[in-house]
Amino acid sequence: MEIKLFSGSGSQYLADKIIHHYGGAPGDIKLHRFSDGEMQTEIRESVRGAYTFLIQSTFSPTDNLMELLLMIDTAKRASASYITAVMPYFGYARQDRKDKARVPISAKLIANLLQAAGADRVMTLDFHADQIQGFFDIPVDHLKSNAIFVPYLSKRDLSRVKFASPDVGGVKRARQFAKYFGCDLVICDKRRERANEVAEIIVIGDVKDAEVIMVDDIVDTAGTLCKAAKALMDKGAASVKAICTHPVLSGNAYENIEQSDIDELIVTDTIPLKKKLDKISVLSVAKLFSKAIRNTHEHRSISALFIE
Repeated sequence: MEIKLFSGSGSQYLADKIIHHYGGAPGDIKLHRFSDGEMQTEIRESVRGAYTFLIQSTFSPTDNLMELLLMIDTAKRASASYITAVMPYFGYARQDRKDKARVPISAKLIANLLQAAGADRVMTLDFHADQIQGFFDIPVDHLKSNAIFVPYLSKRDLSRVKFASPDVGGVKRARQFAKYFGCDLVICDKRRERANEVAEIIVIGDVKDAEVIMVDDIVDTAGTLCKAAKALMDKGAASVKAICTHPVLSGNAYENIEQSDIDELIVTDTIPLKKKLDKISVLSVAKLFSKAIRNTHEHRSISALFIE
């Protein structure tokens, strides 16, 4: 079956690299905007009967999500045989449950929208919560960033390293790295008084003279990471680094990181950085997604790309 790869405007920078590694040519798609901002997507080549991959992350602004939905609908109405929404960053994933009265489960809503638009499959990286896969009634390829971070960390001396979770919710992610490298695990227990504002962090575990690497999936304002880094240094850590998959980096995030005790923040390119910072290292997910797309098209295993 013929394969076609298209990119939304928000993820063009990453889609170009994915398509380059895949070895194909980018599909011809055009985004039109009316004077009031309304969008129209136009696929300017035939996709009839084709295995179609639409690459677009749904980071801010929400136009990226709307554009992806329009791309899916366009491909469906153009008789594409099978449509895969490739979403390196799946936005609204942090709202995955009702944690208080009268709030939405936004991750489920996004899943419904993608399916209603006509997606046959979703491919993404590091959901905020694994259970979001269950919100879909279509196949979901949930790629893991450890395939990116583990080779990078393996080149370093990890003899004094301890892995840490900046909050209780991220313990599973940090434990996977600690188990793989045979290192100890430390937990930072945070208490929030309101969203995006951390009141207190308690370090559980001994970090004296250790080189600590914190592990998280999303770094937004970086408030939690920076306060956790300070708490770790106050407990005697020799240094603190962090690995985070999705660099949302909103508000005063760049200033927070620059002024923090974090030596290095290692992220991926699922979201483009708004500006460069010496402390931030960026690893590309392009090869991982190109391999996943090829394996999906050729009906081969996706789990073969994981590092357990």
